[in-house]
Amino acid sequence: MDMTISYHIDDIDEVAKSVLEQLESKVVLFQAEMGSGKTTFISALLKVMNSEDAVSSPTFSIINEYDIPNNKVYHMDCYRLKTIDEAYDIGIEDYLDNNYYVFIEWPEKIKALWPDVFDSITITSKNKTERTLKLSIKTNKLTENQCYDSKKVVI
Repeated sequence: MDMTISYHIDDIDEVAKSVLEQLESKVVLFQAEMGSGKTTFISALLKVMNSEDAVSSPTFSIINEYDIPNNKVYHMDCYRLKTIDEAYDIGIEDYLDNNYYVFIEWPEKIKALWPDVFDSITITSKNKTERTLKLSIKTNKLTENQCYDSKKVVI
């Protein structure tokens, strides 16, 4: 399934709630150009998930952990990783093999480690205040180019 949403930054919490309701996996890959709003959208998701933690970019720490009621979210930024071995060194397989949420920015750096089941969010900037978000549900039942259905939502 693919879902595309065009939104104004003022509507980000509403969009995050809508996206959260559609997720089928706890592993979510975030793809976007630098400065397109990946961390901002993750912050909105955490707010909707009732986290009281302050969200920041894990560019230098690589992994931030946030508490949500009865669960956790691991927020990874793989931008600085140069090799798959560096991902193994931080124990990435342990994060991917648990029952917690894992939000990954710059996932193309660790493509060889992607799980069989994940959701993907691609964010594109239209201008300073408007974004287009595409949510793709990927499972091991589908090939990379297949989807169950497609719908477009504009908020």
